[in-house]
Amino acid sequence: MQVEIVLTPAEIARLPARDLRGATCVVFDVLRATSTLLTALSNGARRILPAATIDQAWALQRSRPPGVLLGGERHGVKITGFDFGNSPEEYRAEIVRDREIVMTTTNGTVALEACVAADAVFAGALLNLNALAVAILRRRPERLFLVCAGSGEEFSLEDGMAAAALLSRLDAPPPRSDAGQLLDALYRVKGDDPLAVLRSSSNGRRLAELGLAADVIYCAQTSILAVVGSLRDGALELAPAEV
Repeated sequence: MQVEIVLTPAEIARLPARDLRGATCVVFDVLRATSTLLTALSNGARRILPAATIDQAWALQRSRPPGVLLGGERHGVKITGFDFGNSPEEYRAEIVRDREIVMTTTNGTVALEACVAADAVFAGALLNLNALAVAILRRRPERLFLVCAGSGEEFSLEDGMAAAALLSRLDAPPPRSDAGQLLDALYRVKGDDPLAVLRSSSNGRRLAELGLAADVIYCAQTSILAVVGSLRDGALELAPAEV
């Protein structure tokens, strides 16, 4: 399995220019988009439609049958008029079960859309690492892209941490690229304390300042969700068990 690592949003923007045929992409936006998406699916949401922009989110909602929920944030803050922000605790089972959700975030949903040319696209987080590793090992892709959604235009420490943690579960040697060596070194030093990594990251500190420290603690949990989110026909859904 050939592993390639995408560290920054600038690299994500170039993904469509690459030949993704035959490739599997895993998108990480640990704080908080992919963690929230996976939580919603675990709590029974039927499907989630990622949108790159706020206008696109509104348009998607209008194009769907009545009852579609809107979730999303900009700069960590809930978008005016939306049903939810980007906090996992908002997407409770009694609210999202059997519902369709349109969601837009600053980086995470953009990264998912950038990977649509791949044969398979999974949402990755610390929360579902074990289930995700099983799905990838079953699929046995020839090429695997680990995509760090980042923050703004910059690399996010927590996304790199999750990507490295997934690699360790795949028993795959880290890529010999500089990015591969970076993530391998990060995991060797900090892999046993993901909460410390998330709290020390720029996003973790910013969320704490916004009064959302509980989200950081939640998203730092490892393999508490036995779900795999797969992007199919423009929507994130639970992947079938055989994936």
